[in-house]
Amino acid sequence: MTIHQISVFLENRAGQLAEITGLLSENHIDLRALNIAETADYGVLRIIVDQPEAAASLLLSNGVILSMTPVVAVSVPDRPGGLAEVLHFISEAGIDVEYMYSVFGNSAGKAYMIFRVADAKKLVEVLKSHGIAPATGEELGIH
Repeated sequence: MTIHQISVFLENRAGQLAEITGLLSENHIDLRALNIAETADYGVLRIIVDQPEAAASLLLSNGVILSMTPVVAVSVPDRPGGLAEVLHFISEAGIDVEYMYSVFGNSAGKAYMIFRVADAKKLVEVLKSHGIAPATGEELGIH
């Protein structure tokens, strides 16, 4: 199961991140996870929100350049070694993790990570074969 990540292309200027988060806030769209990658010329803001379609539409209508990307949310045991165990299973299967980042907060002893891989279906199969179910949108509060 995949969820939608919004990737926003940012100019390298002060205030753009505040503008984007302000737009989301004013429209009652809640952030669930956030990651920023930067180069000298631009940045990429990757977000998971509770209303992905509404957020994408809002941002596009305000001139923001973005793309929607399928990613896999994984519940990871919130204990020392929990993430290492999950990454070990992924590595054994020969799956390359393009990038990953964490979701805000945790629930019932589980932390959540967002994984971007080339073959999301294979990742889900590998995780399930080790008793690890991908997190659902409902678990993350995504409508």
